[in-house]
Amino acid sequence: MKIVEVEEKIIYGISIRTTNANEMNSETAKIGKTWQKFDNEVTVDYQNGEKVYGVYYNYESDANGEFDVLAGCEKNNNALDKAIIQKGKYLIFEAKAKTQDDNARVQAVIETWGKVWQYFGDENSEYKRAYKTDYEYYKNQTDIDICISIN
Repeated sequence: MKIVEVEEKIIYGISIRTTNANEMNSETAKIGKTWQKFDNEVTVDYQNGEKVYGVYYNYESDANGEFDVLAGCEKNNNALDKAIIQKGKYLIFEAKAKTQDDNARVQAVIETWGKVWQYFGDENSEYKRAYKTDYEYYKNQTDIDICISIN
């Protein structure tokens, strides 16, 4: 884990509103379907270095409240929803997929979110979540940073 200062950034994509409780139930989970829709409907220019983000924002409260999720990229597209990654300090959790296929990437992200929950679930953790903006940054096919806003 490392801490970075992030400048404000606008991400354009497809968004939904959900809760962690809903995401734990396959009948009510929305995030995976949102990513599928993004992959099917939005063209990303990976060859010219365009990156993909998963942005978590508009937190109602904490891990128990509602929040928005946007699957997107930096390319300005006013036909899509937009989310703003807020300027501030972020604690970075690094995920590494074992292979380049989608299942390995999803598994790496799920495992790393488990580490995020474990870290912030400890009352004695050095840093506390701010619940402003959190995001996944897909650097390439296997390397993903999960960036959590901290106080």
